[in-house]
Amino acid sequence: MVIESLLYPLKAKEKPWEMFFIGLLYTSLGMMISLWVFRDQASLVMVFMITMAALPIFYNTMKLEESKDMLMEKETEMLHEHNKAITFFMYLFVGITLACAFWYVVLPTDTINDLFDRQIDTINTINNHVSGKVIQLDVFAKIFFNNFKVLTFSILFSFIFGAGAIFILAWNATVIGAAIGNFIRTNIAAYSSSLGLLDAGNYFHVFSVGLLKYSLHGVPEIAAYFYGGLAGGILSIAIVKKHYQTEKFQAVIIDFSELVLIAIGFLIAASFIEVYLTPVLF
Repeated sequence: MVIESLLYPLKAKEKPWEMFFIGLLYTSLGMMISLWVFRDQASLVMVFMITMAALPIFYNTMKLEESKDMLMEKETEMLHEHNKAITFFMYLFVGITLACAFWYVVLPTDTINDLFDRQIDTINTINNHVSGKVIQLDVFAKIFFNNFKVLTFSILFSFIFGAGAIFILAWNATVIGAAIGNFIRTNIAAYSSSLGLLDAGNYFHVFSVGLLKYSLHGVPEIAAYFYGGLAGGILSIAIVKKHYQTEKFQAVIIDFSELVLIAIGFLIAASFIEVYLTPVLF
């Protein structure tokens, strides 16, 4: 894409906030094309369109981060550089999520059903799995191991396909965006029926609550997937470049292991927040 020629990893890390607007643009374009050309399968085609658009910047970042493992001696320096990459990936993810939430709120119901069909099914499935009379520890274990499975796929997809984790991350962004949009849309309808026409302050309140409800556990959860995807991508590129034949490959393995452990730590925190904190606040 033309945008990729203007936005490359070094520039993106200097101005990570630009990735937020890139996420908005990629998602909006992906929605338009999927509805126009592949309306019956728009919910999946949209994810593929976002993935294809974001793939070059994601893969080039993997190559850049792997090269740093070859040059840097201290692991703390490597993690510091990796954190910069995670930051602009998070901006991209937030852009995709908010774009999905916005269009979910403003588009007609029939269009939403076409555009977010698979995402809505996924949300309903998740809600059904954690509903019922079960103790919180069981819910915590179920959520953690489900998220751990996604983390495993993120690592494997990046390892096998180089930057394959971007598909899983784009999919999760559309699911979370649909969940936020559904929450906002449902509450706006409820307030409108009971209180009449909402003013701007109430709209802002509903949007803020919906965003906060899912971002509390969503941010550390997605950060975990990015750390896992980055770990798998770095290891993949190191093997492709045959760096396993060098002494520096040990540094790559250590870096990979630390990134995975950080990802697991974020998943534990996200699961704890989702089970014990979010229900208390909302």
